[in-house]
Amino acid sequence: MTGKDIGRFFITKIKNSFSSAGKSFLLINFKTMIKTCEFVSPKHPDKLCDRIADAILDAYLRQDPESRVAIEVMGGHGEINVSGEVTSSGEINISQIIQEIIGAGYESRVNIVKQSLEIARGVDRGGAGDQGIMIGYACSDTENSMPLEYELARRLCQAVYKHFPFDGKVQITLKDQQVETVVVSFQNTQHKDLEKLVKEQIKAKRYLINSAGDWQQGGLAADSGLSGRKLVIDAYGPNVPIGGGSFSGKDYTKVDRSGAYMARHIALDLLKERGARAVLVKLAYAIGVSEPVMAVASIDGKEEKLLTNYSGRYDLSPRGIRKTLGLDKLKFSDLASWGHFGRREEF
Repeated sequence: MTGKDIGRFFITKIKNSFSSAGKSFLLINFKTMIKTCEFVSPKHPDKLCDRIADAILDAYLRQDPESRVAIEVMGGHGEINVSGEVTSSGEINISQIIQEIIGAGYESRVNIVKQSLEIARGVDRGGAGDQGIMIGYACSDTENSMPLEYELARRLCQAVYKHFPFDGKVQITLKDQQVETVVVSFQNTQHKDLEKLVKEQIKAKRYLINSAGDWQQGGLAADSGLSGRKLVIDAYGPNVPIGGGSFSGKDYTKVDRSGAYMARHIALDLLKERGARAVLVKLAYAIGVSEPVMAVASIDGKEEKLLTNYSGRYDLSPRGIRKTLGLDKLKFSDLASWGHFGRREEF
């Protein structure tokens, strides 16, 4: 077989994987795959920035429930920078919010302007605050309908954080649904103590504990952080696609957030109703337009159009999503740590 023949062979194999039987492989037949997922603690620099962004959002919404907020936070090494667009009748003390989350000793730089009038005219009539694609997912791997590798990583990180409430990361690799390798690195721990705790929590063939050595300098003192950078952890882990838009610091009119929440809600409904193994929901919006330009669900690999098959069941406009999920009653900063899906706080 020539090199070209080999190339054609693999291209054909890849194309065949997208047949009706093959497509389901991408969603539900993970048992033959090696999968890895990481998770980070609430003291990780990026998650601290997410918490600041959502705490600012919550503060505005408490004073003015119709606030329009799109906040980005970047910080580290003695500085916190807050930038974005806010239109609200509320007045808040951003520096105080930052201090409540990360303590004193950080200089706050705030650069916030009102939402563009050109964007506002589309949102005023109930349209989406931006274009984009949103992904929702649910599967039968776990009781909370999250991927197994994701849930194992999250639970391990929570267990370690309970004993060592510092900056830290975990990572779990599965092969044939069995734990192959566990990676854990946590600030202010000694290798022997951390290794003992981890081995009590999860069995694996291989452990890598503080693999670069024990460390004390962490959080925003060691690295810079950025809101929205841990979107894969915020969603379903690296084995499920993401739409691309971050969640934290955004009100419901930003469908990056509300649309992703609604897509998960629909995925959960369909998973239960169909007795499915995996459901992937995709929504897509145009700025200023209330209804999505795409709304489809892949149920065990078979795609259906939500707008056709479920017309009238789901109000997929931003205002409809807020009402359906009760987003006006949600404390968004509760979702800034430990992922946005598969938790008690889930809408």
